[in-house]
Amino acid sequence: QVQLVESGGGLVQAGGSLRLSCAASGRTFISFVMGWFRQAPGKEREFVAGISRSGGVQWYADSVKGRFTISRDNAKNTVYLQMNSLKPEDTAVYYCAAGLRVGDGTRRPNEYDYWGQGTQVTVSS
Repeated sequence: QVQLVESGGGLVQAGGSLRLSCAASGRTFISFVMGWFRQAPGKEREFVAGISRSGGVQWYADSVKGRFTISRDNAKNTVYLQMNSLKPEDTAVYYCAAGLRVGDGTRRPNEYDYWGQGTQVTVSS
C-alpha cells in the first residue's frame, strides 16, 4: 500500500505558474513509476506527465510539453509537477498516481495502482 497526498493547487492567472507536490508514504517510493493526471468537469481523466523510478526518464502529454516539468526526490518520497505558462484549458483537478508494475512511458490511468485525492488548479483568463 502507498498513500499519496497532493498539494499546491490554487487559482492563477493565465501565463502564471504553480508547483504541485505529491507526498508518498507506505511502501518504498522508488518502487513506483509516478504520474500526474488531470480531470476537467465533464471530461475523462487524462495523462499529463510521468517519471521513471530513478527520475532519469520523463514523458509528457503533447498539450503540456515544454510548459510542465515532472521531477521526483526519492529521499523525500515526493514527486513534483512544475507548471509554467498556464492556460485556462489547464483548469482541472490534478491527481498523482503510483504504478508498481508499469514501465516507463505508461500513460493509461488503469495501469496505475494508487491515487491521491486530487488538488484543484484553476487558471483564469
